[in-house]
Amino acid sequence: MKHGLNQAVELCVARATAFIQLYPKQITAAIAALLIGGTGATFAVATLAPDASDLPVRTVVEVVQSESLAAYGNDISDQAMRLYRTETTRSSDTADTLLKRLGVVDPQAAAFLRADSQSQSALLGRGGRNVTAEVNAQQGLEKLSARWSPNDDGTFKRLTIEKTAGGFRARTETLPLVANTRLASGVINSSLFAATDDARLPDSVATQVAEIFAGDIDFHRALRKGDRFSVIYETLEGDGEPLRAGRVLSAEFVNAGKPFQAMWFKDPVAAGKGAYYTLGGESLRRAFLASPLEFSRVTSGFKMRFHPILQTWRAHLGVDYAAATGTPVRTVGDGVVDFAGVQGGFGNVVMVKHRNNQTTVYAHLSRINVKKGQAVSQGQNIGAVGATGWATGPHLHFEFRVNGAHQDPLSIARQSESIPVSPAAKPIFEQAAAQVRSQLASAAQMLPGSAE
Repeated sequence: MKHGLNQAVELCVARATAFIQLYPKQITAAIAALLIGGTGATFAVATLAPDASDLPVRTVVEVVQSESLAAYGNDISDQAMRLYRTETTRSSDTADTLLKRLGVVDPQAAAFLRADSQSQSALLGRGGRNVTAEVNAQQGLEKLSARWSPNDDGTFKRLTIEKTAGGFRARTETLPLVANTRLASGVINSSLFAATDDARLPDSVATQVAEIFAGDIDFHRALRKGDRFSVIYETLEGDGEPLRAGRVLSAEFVNAGKPFQAMWFKDPVAAGKGAYYTLGGESLRRAFLASPLEFSRVTSGFKMRFHPILQTWRAHLGVDYAAATGTPVRTVGDGVVDFAGVQGGFGNVVMVKHRNNQTTVYAHLSRINVKKGQAVSQGQNIGAVGATGWATGPHLHFEFRVNGAHQDPLSIARQSESIPVSPAAKPIFEQAAAQVRSQLASAAQMLPGSAE
């Protein structure tokens, strides 16, 4: 009986072998599905199988005919490897240095960049332009694209250099920029600019933030470690790459625990340009700017001081701003030039008369750009920092006088009046402000020093 059982088993094995040889792929798929089925399926097969000790053991050698590996190799070689790398051009770039940073080793490509007029004018010696290279496995250049936005007209330029059967070809196109919105936040540890750098904010955005809150926050003296900011701003993009920073749409700055918020709003009812407002609807544009210079270090405030030339203690009736010779000086408010010329220890000086018997003084200038009787508007360039008159070094001496009496210039801007949103536009403004509050709350939740 045992012998008969063995014969039956051998017959089953032979038939199974023949069946496997006839349908190898189907059997393989069935086994794979069974294995994937899990341990339960495996246990069921194991329990129904005959005892392994009762089965005959023999060695079976089969020659497996697989598809040619060479064919797979040919398929892989058909899919050429492409490497991509993006860099920013430098003003010192040559064809060789730029291609080297892009990981390109291609003498023909370098020669083309040196000879092609479009490439020379767009890339070589031009800093700050976004360049992307497509490189093959041999580090040869297949395609190079450069993008930049030379004018604030809503467009950008794209230079494309491609390898063709006849050599490299270049073309330049003008395309529309696409506006996008980004959020960023940061914490002050040393300075405003260090924090905005950590948050990867463009310099123009950092400048706007400081200007927006300049009437409420003295960025020269009042910043504290731990102060926090959140900002929502526009980016203008070409091919998905940010090429130019746009306007700050809204921002929050927490200074010494006190929050200040702002949003850009254009009154659809009243004619005129848009402006920044608090979320309560008060305009942040004051009658006077907080500073006649942008982000200069205050070296001597409105107080008693030891005069460096007269060697005596005297009241310092203004504010001194350290700055390099030639730094632009702006008038802090609308007015009329009352004096422009040389006056004693002031050296080259400009005096601007404003309404309500208010006068501002800008002294030690290296250059005067206005004349007596000329009307000037807030922020207009009136001269440049210098060291004329009684000055020990280049700086701007700035004074604010009311009815001839000296006032602290750093407090004037915060005390000047602001204009609220018109009553007709108030419902539209409040709806927009509610959305801004939500956006600023989201920005504040981001990790400090981050942007997205």
